[in-house]
Amino acid sequence: MSSGPIPIPQEHLAAKRLAEALGLPAFAPGWVWLAGAGPGDPGLLTVLGAHAIAEADVILYDALVNETLLKLARPKAELIYAGKRRGKASAKQSDISRTLVSYARKGMRVLRLKGGDPFVFGRGAEEALTLARAGVPFRIVPGVTAGIGGLAYAGIPVTHRDTNHAVTFITGHGADGNLPVLNWNAVAKGSPTLVFYMVLAHADEIARKLIDAGRDANEPAAIVSNATGGEQNVHVTTLAQVGADAKTVDAPAILIIGENVRLREGLDWLGALNDGRKLDPAPLGNSGFRNVS
Repeated sequence: MSSGPIPIPQEHLAAKRLAEALGLPAFAPGWVWLAGAGPGDPGLLTVLGAHAIAEADVILYDALVNETLLKLARPKAELIYAGKRRGKASAKQSDISRTLVSYARKGMRVLRLKGGDPFVFGRGAEEALTLARAGVPFRIVPGVTAGIGGLAYAGIPVTHRDTNHAVTFITGHGADGNLPVLNWNAVAKGSPTLVFYMVLAHADEIARKLIDAGRDANEPAAIVSNATGGEQNVHVTTLAQVGADAKTVDAPAILIIGENVRLREGLDWLGALNDGRKLDPAPLGNSGFRNVS
């Protein structure tokens, strides 16, 4: 005897209504969408990302995806964990790419859900190129990357006209797990603000190379772990102390180096909200304060 139709979760109904109201693109069978889930806070998922989760038949999701977002999935959607974490048993990239192709060729709507943004140190381009070679149609759905969203939650703006007019985003380790081979003199002198992803394993070496290339050892720096998540931690330090401090921090973490870090004294809105922290309206001092009244 049938027990009746499976009830559709309210989260799914809300996502469908939003998609209809905004005229979002259809997620067609046989397509793969590569979407960014944001840095941790589920509220930072984009509307198009929510639509993708709600429509997908199969979802391959990464370790850094907040699993709360999977509540938006269809009741019968297949959920496949495809996370890759340093020092832990992980799915092979080639296997993930082949799985995407296989499910798409079965006529399924396949979502590859990645933490942050799929094209910012997320290997999304590698997966998309595999799909292109296989003749599988795909769509890229950008997401909020930790180097922007995570720093905003830490009260550290990536740009501010009193501190920098340029910023450089750098990965802390390459495909082989080692520190990438870079022109460290160019890196040190190229931007006032540097943001490193996946930094913990090589933080000490990064700091030494930057100081050797001319960066001030006392320059402000901050390590943000579990960015935008419920256990976000912000450790303000100096470039000289980054290596030692990184040993006390849990992954995932990003590192920012530059005068922007000083702005946290006036912009730590989460600290003010949660702990009643008093904010400094002129964190750069009078010389760096612009009267906009």
